[in-house]
Amino acid sequence: MTILAQRATKTDNRQKPPPSRWAPLLIVLVGAAAVVSLTYVLPPFRNYQLATIGAYLCVTAGLTVLTGLNGQLSLGHGALMATGAYTLALWQDKVNLLWPGIVVAIAVTTLVGAVIGLAAARLRGPYLAGLTLAVAVVVPSITSTFDETFNSDQGLSVALDPPPGVLPVEQWQAWICWAAALLTVLLLAYVIRGRFGRDMRAVRDDETAAKLAGVSVARTQVLAFVISAACAGLAGALFAVLAQSVSPGAFPLTLSLFLLMAIVIGGLGRLSGALIGAFLLVALPSAAQSIAEDAGSQHLEGNLALTVFGVVLVLVMLAAPGGLASLLERATARIPRRIKSPKKP
Repeated sequence: MTILAQRATKTDNRQKPPPSRWAPLLIVLVGAAAVVSLTYVLPPFRNYQLATIGAYLCVTAGLTVLTGLNGQLSLGHGALMATGAYTLALWQDKVNLLWPGIVVAIAVTTLVGAVIGLAAARLRGPYLAGLTLAVAVVVPSITSTFDETFNSDQGLSVALDPPPGVLPVEQWQAWICWAAALLTVLLLAYVIRGRFGRDMRAVRDDETAAKLAGVSVARTQVLAFVISAACAGLAGALFAVLAQSVSPGAFPLTLSLFLLMAIVIGGLGRLSGALIGAFLLVALPSAAQSIAEDAGSQHLEGNLALTVFGVVLVLVMLAAPGGLASLLERATARIPRRIKSPKKP
């Protein structure tokens, strides 16, 4: 992971024209228009998949900032998603107000992330990975221990009011998930472009040099983990809305592994890479399930998705160490050159 972060650093340090202040907002508005248009032409199942991509984008965007820009490796974001999902389920059971419930889910997960972040700021490398891995293991145990509250392995149902008007459920879910995802991406884009983004890169590249430059390493690492945890909590709440139920089986340890592989394949430290990773988190397991069903093997169906992710990860790292987003950046960078210098007859 350190080598990938160093390669991402080289890409960050290249001379680029100063970005426009309004570019992230314009991109998000175009994305919102595209999503709304798609929801009117896609069938219900594809709208549900589109909504799932939006929910995944929230957590992959936060994780790529944490790992790609700040250099902290987390294997426990699936547990943070579970925290947000269970919080929303408990809130809806008592209050049944969706948007305040999502805010509460983010707040609770942010608090949990702050506690983990304070401990993570003292750890490095495999020790940090071990801490977050322990968090991923502990969360299912909590649901079993307090089964009167969390209903153990059966989980909790999420009470939701029907969509407004005659709007199909899947289209309503896609709008909710992508509204949250695009707002998350917009806020993270401005965070990355600001002083805090520069502090995160400095800490990732060289902690000693960052300290000499006046950057508080511990505070930067804790804040980066808190931001990433808030994004994971939002994603968990959205998944509770999509499934309308929450159970420990929905957030296994493999989910955290998938999230990490997705942002590496997409491109560490890039929000465009987070979008690619979110798409792959839906597309690759779906493709693996189709292959397993055609082969008629239930055992293969449970393990093929992880195998496919592993193979894709190896191929992408060989062809494009910076992730698929780096390939797109190179391709788009060549277009203006070809326009400016057309081939001579």
